[in-house]
Amino acid sequence: MGISRQAWYQAQRAEHAREAREQRVVDFVRAIRRCQPRIGARKLHYLLHEQADRALHLGRDHLFQVLRARRLLVPRRRAYHKTTHSHHRFRRHPNLLKPGPEQVVARRPNQVWVADITYLPTRSGMSYVSLVTDAYSRKIVGHHVHESLRSEEVEQALRKALRERPGSLPLIHHSDRGAQYCCDSYQALHQQHGIQCSMTDGYDCYQNALAERVNGILKTEFLLVRPGNLEQARMMVGESVEICNRGRPHLALKYKTPDAVHRAF
Repeated sequence: MGISRQAWYQAQRAEHAREAREQRVVDFVRAIRRCQPRIGARKLHYLLHEQADRALHLGRDHLFQVLRARRLLVPRRRAYHKTTHSHHRFRRHPNLLKPGPEQVVARRPNQVWVADITYLPTRSGMSYVSLVTDAYSRKIVGHHVHESLRSEEVEQALRKALRERPGSLPLIHHSDRGAQYCCDSYQALHQQHGIQCSMTDGYDCYQNALAERVNGILKTEFLLVRPGNLEQARMMVGESVEICNRGRPHLALKYKTPDAVHRAF
């Protein structure tokens, strides 16, 4: 074969050590995915390097190879269901977050909140999730799961966020131009708590991209099993929000969790 017996045994030992190391990494990944089933490879790479055991510190490309070989890479999912009704009689507010000389950029928690509604099918019918997210920390500060798109249901997410809001510093609420956000009762909440309203000025979803992104994270990384009914949907969303806020590192936050950034300011 052209190699010595000693070299052959050394190669075998190295191969066995590599396989054992990769198996430890796979075991770590599977443990993390019990709570975050669709967490991606880049965030796993960060979490692996946070561990004291240096045997888990694989390079990024090596980690991708290991996950690909074991079919552990996460495929993308795309779906669409319309929840926005923009053709209504209510006032549409200007977009304060739109790029330009007067654009408002979040510099602290509780300066800008973004809101959106997404659908969540259950085995007994359709339900919806209303979310309010802090634009600075990416923390979901308010959520509510409901069976209809009535404005009083959507308001519950904002009411929950307001109950946890510290102080009374200026706050902007940004959303799409859906009737639930433009209606009199929702706007009355803004006036009651001194909130300035901002809305998308067209049908471009990218004008509310952060809220859309948070919707996608919840649905594609956590809510993978269809709940049986509204009660189960509320339990699943509550658990997912808790993990998303406290356990999921965000690339935009330099791999910190939203709750850590929110509390550290």
